[in-house]
Amino acid sequence: MDQENQAEQIPVPREVAVAPPTPKPASEREVAIRVRGLTVGFGTKVILKDLDLDVYRGEVLGFVGGSGTGKSVLTRTILRLVDKQAGTIEVFGKNRDTISTKDNRLLEQRFGVLFQQGALFSGLTVKQNIQIPMREYLKLSQKLMDELALLKIEMVGLAADAADKFPSELSGGMIKRAALARALSLDPDILFLDEPTSGLDPIGAAEFDELIATLQKTLGLTVFMVTHDLDSLYSICDRVAALAEKKIIAAGTIEEMLACEHPWVRSYFHGKRARQLIPAGDGHGPAS
Repeated sequence: MDQENQAEQIPVPREVAVAPPTPKPASEREVAIRVRGLTVGFGTKVILKDLDLDVYRGEVLGFVGGSGTGKSVLTRTILRLVDKQAGTIEVFGKNRDTISTKDNRLLEQRFGVLFQQGALFSGLTVKQNIQIPMREYLKLSQKLMDELALLKIEMVGLAADAADKFPSELSGGMIKRAALARALSLDPDILFLDEPTSGLDPIGAAEFDELIATLQKTLGLTVFMVTHDLDSLYSICDRVAALAEKKIIAAGTIEEMLACEHPWVRSYFHGKRARQLIPAGDGHGPAS
């Protein structure tokens, strides 16, 4: 990120714990998203088969898997952007197949989504992009929408003058923050993040992780984060779920994933890139 763009951002204080707190037992936790028996395909190609997954309220769940295995497909299926062939998806205890269209729209207002490349509308300013969900779901005056957009811009660590900039005038890091501000437009309960740190340099990625952790803690968000970033998994995720063989092959804390014997999980968490992140003396390090 160049010096000019750095000056346009407001630093976000680091509030990330060295290690995420140990979550409560599953039996004591409220399930925000429950997926059971999910099958998704395109034509004759099956992407997900009989997939089960729970996302607990108030947690940051990191979702990992090989390229092309269907991580983004699962996200889009939960959001009803992709049709499923079988299975059920419940959000806050409501089956999205059986509730009314009105209730589904009310649920959607509780979602915030950050797509991988930001997906900002190039012909709209940052402020106008943030106001799109407000215009779709709410009836607010322009003055109030302007005030709320500025609040979201400040919340994600951008300077106020970013409001009137177009996406083409923003750095990669600023685009991510602007897209995050739009995702937070309706004060969601669940935040979906698709590769939020992709394309960022290590410093920018670490700062974005800190921002997500701070917002999650401050706003009480449930975060579903598709990522390849091992640093993100270690620094801000309460649990990790791994996708392979068209289903969830393992889910648990970092410690539980390090102890998992599934070949793909071992390869992912004990490979060369992971070795420097595994805490010394944890008993799960790769054999020398």
